[in-house]
Amino acid sequence: MNSILVFGSINIDLVTKTPRLPIAGETVNGSDFFTAPGGKGANQAVAAARLGMMTHLVGRLGDDAFTHQLLASLQAAGVQTDKILRDTSTSSGVAVILVDEAGENQIVITAGANGQLNQTDVARLKPLLPTATALLMQLEIPLLAVIEAARTAHDAGVPVILDPAPAQDIPPELYSLVDIITPNQIEASQLVGFAVDSLETAKQAAPILQQRGVKTVILTLGNQGVYCSTPSESFFVPAFPVQVVDTTAAGDAFNGALAVALAEGLPIQQAVVWGAAAGAISVTQAGAQPSLPNREALAQFLTDVETRHGASLRNIRGVVFRSD
Repeated sequence: MNSILVFGSINIDLVTKTPRLPIAGETVNGSDFFTAPGGKGANQAVAAARLGMMTHLVGRLGDDAFTHQLLASLQAAGVQTDKILRDTSTSSGVAVILVDEAGENQIVITAGANGQLNQTDVARLKPLLPTATALLMQLEIPLLAVIEAARTAHDAGVPVILDPAPAQDIPPELYSLVDIITPNQIEASQLVGFAVDSLETAKQAAPILQQRGVKTVILTLGNQGVYCSTPSESFFVPAFPVQVVDTTAAGDAFNGALAVALAEGLPIQQAVVWGAAAGAISVTQAGAQPSLPNREALAQFLTDVETRHGASLRNIRGVVFRSD
């Protein structure tokens, strides 16, 4: 059976809602607090598994009170967890998240077990590659481990999809191992050295990343939409209008749905539409993994959009606008 592999982080999210995000040195009152399973690796795995794809997560958990909760959430979503190592020398990863009334967030991450991933973890990945349609990765784990995992998948002919988050510089050797890169505005801006905050600047940024060795660049532009540049074409998918509650897992929802659509043989245009729709659904609910849609919710959302637009999403008409 074909599968999607995710190599990455597993966190417990400690979330506080607040009227607005504080500035440096300021204290603001929170209005609500909850914990939720998270971590970009775990979120991407849950996003793909909920859409019906066999999904394996390779990562680490610590030895603490959060371990059982994090494993149970993954397993409930259908994620295969037998390649997750329990590291008794450290804690599980923790993300402290502030969310304001507009749904924007600030996040501080303590890596814990995620910071210990290395070549021994990549070794657990190798037996899964023969049936894999893609390897999803992020940057909440050590960069050396990301490079080694990307090289291992690349050498096995498995496409590598990289969400370069949190934002940081990427070494040249990693670019050439990546088939699809999916930065948001902040991440893209750091990678190319100028503000990527519009369709026009996205058109300028994508070729720079492709010149570094990435085959396909997908730039998520928040409430503007998604710009995609492949070796043969480029196009723009306008954002789906929704009521934003919490943007925490939007990128993870996007990447999971993108990978599933490609695994099912859909063209890149439709895969980006799936990703944009999954991301739109996720921002309408609080929490990371709790906000990730299942297949039924994604299908219903796309049907509703198709009805409103009076156009067939199957053929991308009325939704994707070419920008060549």
